Amino acid sequence: MQIPIAPVDRIIRDAGARRVSEEAAKELAKELERYALEIAARAVKYAGHAKRRTVTQEDIQLAIRG
Repeated sequence: MQIPIAPVDRIIRDAGARRVSEEAAKELAKELERYALEIAARAVKYAGHAKRRTVTQEDIQLAIRG
């Protein structure tokens, strides 16, 4: 896992939790990383399709949409 736990803990608290277990923060971090990798892989494909090696904001937005 590459995403630090502290920012994930803060996200959960920002969502309204008073307390967050370490296991909960780790599980969310794992899922966020999985989701981010899926988006990034799609964005890389969009950039490649456009014959670019640089992934742009637009590639990320397209990847998120679908």
